[in-house]
Amino acid sequence: MERRNHIFPTYAPPAIQFERGEGIRLWDRDGREYFDFISGISVNTLGHAHPDLVKALENQAQKLWHLSNMFDVPGQSELADRYCELTFADRVFFANSGAEAVECALKTARRYHFEKGDADRIEIIGFDGAFHGRTYATINAAGNPNYLKGFGPALPGYTKLPFGDMDALKSTLSKKTAAVIIEPVQGEGGLRPVSSENLRLIRKLCDEVGALLIYDEVQCGAGRTGKLFAHEWAETAAPDLMATAKGVGGGFPLGMCFATEEVAQFMLPGTHGTTYGGNALAVAVGHAVLDHLSKPEFLDNVKVIADQIRAGFETIQKEVPGTIEEIRGKGLLIGAKLIVPNIAVRNATRDLGLLIGVAGDNVVRLAPALNVTSEEVSEAMSRLKKALQEVKEAEAEKAPA
Repeated sequence: MERRNHIFPTYAPPAIQFERGEGIRLWDRDGREYFDFISGISVNTLGHAHPDLVKALENQAQKLWHLSNMFDVPGQSELADRYCELTFADRVFFANSGAEAVECALKTARRYHFEKGDADRIEIIGFDGAFHGRTYATINAAGNPNYLKGFGPALPGYTKLPFGDMDALKSTLSKKTAAVIIEPVQGEGGLRPVSSENLRLIRKLCDEVGALLIYDEVQCGAGRTGKLFAHEWAETAAPDLMATAKGVGGGFPLGMCFATEEVAQFMLPGTHGTTYGGNALAVAVGHAVLDHLSKPEFLDNVKVIADQIRAGFETIQKEVPGTIEEIRGKGLLIGAKLIVPNIAVRNATRDLGLLIGVAGDNVVRLAPALNVTSEEVSEAMSRLKKALQEVKEAEAEKAPA
């Protein structure tokens, strides 16, 4: 008798069941090995079962798992201190996920203006192609009609502008704007980085009208671009609020909302909260991840490996013409807009033992563990090249004579 599936039908995973992982490698129940170059969607910062993360989790698990934020959670203050020393932030709110971190940022922005005597200042400006999470507020902030359909009327106070259109931003910003939210590098939207010039301009425009600037670094943060956070490449474009998650937990659920003291001062007891956010287990792993991310040599190597992958894409573009239109992304959030179907390429690479992701605008996405080796990258790019060649040939066979 066929086994009934009692899980919500919101996902459509392939017929592979993974059993264990180590580094960038995964093994399924049949013992077949795969190279994991999507890392749980930019989550497994140090790969699978990294000994430092395993040790941190095991040590904490033997002491204390959960208290809730009714009490002082061990390690929370110290982890907040470390991140505030390394970033623009003065305050950190711990959450479980990226969507929750973005929700905190949105609420904090509106609360700030409310406490400043401007309760009607609620408008949040975002950009097309954005992805900020799957909660009701975050799908409204991104404005993707595919994610809004069927969930009732759109929430008031959210405006979406064309990606990269600074003139539209200038004309839309007003004294009713609470905040602008933007990913310094879009993930789901097709690996589109925002230029440093535009990040600095957005910062300037927000300051001119008194709006806050929120960065969504859930996917592009945690060292993925070769800086601790992607906006740091722009140097003088620090935000007022920033949401991050994914990589900061290295595979354990951990999200954070960063804020300046000026903005965070009004988020007093009762204004926001979470039961699980920043529990003792998550914080312990977060410390272990940051031990690696805070080393300059670690981030320097991210840049070296990213250059190798970009060069690999350039080589494939020349040697397998008619497959890659444009190389996209930044650091180890990298990929390409394809001429051939991206889903077909993803499936072909899976058959070759390489796991990659897809994104909007017919993009394939690579987001390997940040400690991936040069040898592993060479092998992965070889498999990707073969997959692109196979798909190109298959598409040619389907074409009318």
